[in-house]
Amino acid sequence: MRVVISGGSGLIGSALGKALIADGHEVIFLSRNPDKVKDAPAGVKLRKWDGESAEGWQDLAQGEYALINLAGETIAQRWSKDSKQAIRQSRVNAGKAFMELVNAAEVKPRVLIQSSAVGYYGTKTGDAQVTESFSPGNDFLAKVCFDWEISTAPASKLGIRRPVIRTGIVLSTEGGALPQQLLPFKLFVGGPVGSGNQWYPWIHLDDEVRAIQFVLTNDKADGPFNLTAPNPVTNKEFGKLVGEVMGRPSVLPAPGFVMKTIFGDMSLLLLEGQRAVPQKLLELGFKFKFETAQAALRDLLGDKSSTAPSAPNGNGAAKSEPATAEKAIVGEEVKQ
Repeated sequence: MRVVISGGSGLIGSALGKALIADGHEVIFLSRNPDKVKDAPAGVKLRKWDGESAEGWQDLAQGEYALINLAGETIAQRWSKDSKQAIRQSRVNAGKAFMELVNAAEVKPRVLIQSSAVGYYGTKTGDAQVTESFSPGNDFLAKVCFDWEISTAPASKLGIRRPVIRTGIVLSTEGGALPQQLLPFKLFVGGPVGSGNQWYPWIHLDDEVRAIQFVLTNDKADGPFNLTAPNPVTNKEFGKLVGEVMGRPSVLPAPGFVMKTIFGDMSLLLLEGQRAVPQKLLELGFKFKFETAQAALRDLLGDKSSTAPSAPNGNGAAKSEPATAEKAIVGEEVKQ
């Protein structure tokens, strides 16, 4: 089957493209600048698009094909009025482009997978187990996710199966949030962010890709799906596990007011979270390779807890400031 992916050059798209090629699918990445995409998986084809219309790629709508919409401006930036508009508009425009193709195509896609995030539920869910039936929140990211999702909603009225993947924090050493999150621990200054009581809805990259493949090929998969591991942890618990696996202390907190000063409104991604669980995936029989954060971190980092090196100065802290970066906090966003 031909699989057309927008946002394919990001962390998730690249891994997904490689997996789909291995499964024997024809994979095409839509890109604003195909000539600048140097790390596309072997076998993936590139096609130029403008991010807001079907111009130039209408011919792909033939035979048996699927569409996967991952495209959107990165949220890993300070949120100004202009950046907020770009974050929202890029997602809405990509969805409109997909619908332009779908409406005009004589042959409709077998399935259209629409990307979203657990941010859809907002930051006021507390300790509740957040399933796909929860209502959307009302903060900026929740509204962005809502608009992102409905940008391709008309496809359902055309009889097209449309899974919506609400992704959590994707764990990988190749990109996303984890590599930068690890840096303070490498410097012996790791610890919780803010109170540490906020939920951390994680998922291993391997399971993220497998889950997308699952909803792509399972004819019963329709509507919203939380792409998160079945055992979310708090930020404090996650940091403790990172420290254990790396053989590093996890005791120095990053105060919430410092995060707000550095990141402004975007700090809510650090200080708030959702206890999202993958109820619908589990009901359909999806099996996770990594059900616990400990198992995921051991796979990604190796377990060094039994061979922990001594901390600088003998007091568990280094004389270096922990590096922070906006991309580190929210992960690598999908690209167009």
